[in-house]
Amino acid sequence: MNNGDNSQPVFLVDAYSDPAILRIDGRASYLNCGPIGEFFRHMAKEGKSDVVVDFAQCSGMDSTFLGILAGAALEFRKADPPSQLHLVRMGTRNLELVRNLGLHRILDVDSGDFDMGFAEKKLEAAEEGAADAKAILHAHESLVAADQGNRQKFQDVLSYLKIQAGEEDLIE
Repeated sequence: MNNGDNSQPVFLVDAYSDPAILRIDGRASYLNCGPIGEFFRHMAKEGKSDVVVDFAQCSGMDSTFLGILAGAALEFRKADPPSQLHLVRMGTRNLELVRNLGLHRILDVDSGDFDMGFAEKKLEAAEEGAADAKAILHAHESLVAADQGNRQKFQDVLSYLKIQAGEEDLIE
């Protein structure tokens, strides 16, 4: 079910299924992904061993959302026992974005027709909200933590975000 309006994406979650599921309908960006980071933190805190992100209806994503995915994957790996973040039903462009940033090394990525095996009626819409400067900064730092090759790609963004977040003393 695509909501038909890429400027107003919908994030659907089923935190009670096993694995927990997040489905993206539309474009995921810094303008609307604030609650997604909170969802991943909550899943890690609850000890969820697996979280699946369904990209079948995702029309695109920006570096902030990719950084949130990277940060969640890194946090899930620290869990005891380690948890896993799965990206499924990735389209060609989204898969290319994940691979270009080296995230396929820390995330379980499936570009095929993964069987979701859940009832859509159980899904609840996550609240929309923009990520603040600190959350966007953390997302981009997670991209660098996931793959040091991303440092050069995002060095200007990181410098700018550190100033915006009031952390200019952390500029390298």
